[in-house]
Amino acid sequence: MGVELTALHWIYVGFIVLIIGFMLKRRDTSLICIIGIFTLAIVATGSVASSISGIFNSFIFAITELMSTILIISIIVAMSHVLTKAGINDTMVAPFTRFMKNPTLSFWTIGILMMVISWFFWPSPAVALLGAVLLPAALRAGLPALGVAIAMNLFGHGIALSSDFIIQAAPKLTADAASIPVGDVISASIPLVITMGVVTTVSAFIFLKRDMKRGVLTLGENKEIIQDQAMNEHLLTTKQKHFFAILIPIAFLLDVIAMFLLKLQGGDATALIGGTAVFILLILSVVAHKQQGLEKTTSYLIQGFQFGFKVFGPVIPIAAFFYLGDSGFAQIIGDYLPKTSHGIVNDLGVALAAAVPLTKEIAAITLTGIGAITGLDGSGFSGISLAGSVANLFGTAIGDGTATLTALGQIAAIWVGGGTLIPWALIPAAAICNVSPFELARRNILPVTIGLITTTIVAMFLI
Repeated sequence: MGVELTALHWIYVGFIVLIIGFMLKRRDTSLICIIGIFTLAIVATGSVASSISGIFNSFIFAITELMSTILIISIIVAMSHVLTKAGINDTMVAPFTRFMKNPTLSFWTIGILMMVISWFFWPSPAVALLGAVLLPAALRAGLPALGVAIAMNLFGHGIALSSDFIIQAAPKLTADAASIPVGDVISASIPLVITMGVVTTVSAFIFLKRDMKRGVLTLGENKEIIQDQAMNEHLLTTKQKHFFAILIPIAFLLDVIAMFLLKLQGGDATALIGGTAVFILLILSVVAHKQQGLEKTTSYLIQGFQFGFKVFGPVIPIAAFFYLGDSGFAQIIGDYLPKTSHGIVNDLGVALAAAVPLTKEIAAITLTGIGAITGLDGSGFSGISLAGSVANLFGTAIGDGTATLTALGQIAAIWVGGGTLIPWALIPAAAICNVSPFELARRNILPVTIGLITTTIVAMFLI
């Protein structure tokens, strides 16, 4: 069945190619996306005023779609600040240091703990929560600081962020762009996340042990370890710290149980986690700061929102452009597509299927490549809308596998750009461990590349 491709379809394709080109050159694409929105609007409406308004309306649409994601991350970060200030994070992590008796146990203990906590707190706050406490213990056990950074980085910004099973920020972005349910992306991502995580971390550990034996890596010195909580130990008594250190994990564990029992996914799961984080933030602020609890609650929330909008600021105009590829076009610009159209991306997918014998192997390799390219800006999130959009196009073309392709693009984009290969995205883990982000990136290149190749091959069999 043929579809009618108009100038709007070809303009959309042209801007996608342009965006990919700028990402390859490691240039920001926000301006290109805004110009793309304006161009699509003026070609469709013929009105300059409506097209200018369309840019603003597209931002509103994107923010509306992303608001729950921005909000949950902001609240989680705000809560992590009060945990650090009150010294509760020290108490929560301290029991795990007893398992760190040698470099091997230290690497896997730090990594697994980082992964679990990152699922609930996101990786950047988790690095701050764990790093200052676990780094000295790891050094005493004989694991170099670079090994600590690799473990925190690959398990946190790699496995946890690319899967994002609990907060579900990444799956929501890609699912929206691919026009499929969040649950489908999460389900499809499980085998790919396991493959990528196991292959990459095991490879990294093997290379790390090899260089430790050769004497290439030594313990070194780590004089600067940030410990904000040291001057805030008086906020809570030891008994109170232990109480909250037990209560908080239990609260989030109950949330996870509720998700499974009540079958909560997407926005409902996010709301449950977010509401729990708000209650914890309020209780801790009042208990820790007493009379200043009201003011401190506001202060923590401000810090959280500053972080949230800083992370998603570049994502909003990019997501706004890619929402035009689906239902967003009619809501933002108007009903200017052909009557038989099912959205720009779907139309292109059908046309591609009729014109090119697209195979699942080509689709998988392309999605991994696009995901990796979009990650070159060091964000990891700014390009996953593109990955979802292309996955929808290819999935439509080959007749199946949209969810798997979406998950594959998401994993590639976040592993490359979310903080494992791009030096300026590695700063949180590198800073807390007092190592060079460029050296950390260099160490990650081979394991991550091996992981991406293996995961792409596995995806070919799953499509």
